Amino acid sequence: MVVLGIAIALIMGRFDAVVLHQPDPAFLSIPFYDMVAFGTCVGLAISWRKKPELHRRLLFIATCALLDAPFGRVLYIFNHALFYPLLDGVILLGVARDLIVNRNIHKVYRVALPLMILLQGITIYLWRGSPAWWLKFCQNLLA
Repeated sequence: MVVLGIAIALIMGRFDAVVLHQPDPAFLSIPFYDMVAFGTCVGLAISWRKKPELHRRLLFIATCALLDAPFGRVLYIFNHALFYPLLDGVILLGVARDLIVNRNIHKVYRVALPLMILLQGITIYLWRGSPAWWLKFCQNLLA
């Protein structure tokens, strides 16, 4: 899934530039982050499959990590600029479940959620800030 996701991001980046004449190479930071977040969570979940408390939460977070695309397509939610906060809100439902049922926030959420928020901020910066080195990297990938 991760390899296919990156390949599709590159193919669609070329399609947007060549066919639609809407080049935005810096946008590649979004699908690249999605694949890294998803792949990391699934990989950890597989390695800890005999520990159901870790496994279940990691698979939940991995699934939620892919929600930015559907949230980004809902245009009436502030011009689709809130896809990461909405994604994090769904993960917070898992945190709320832990608080209600276990009266404690599981360590997976305590580690993963702040790390995801930090990496999401970097991803948005690469997309919207478009530093020169990132643009050059993305243009080379799409060439």
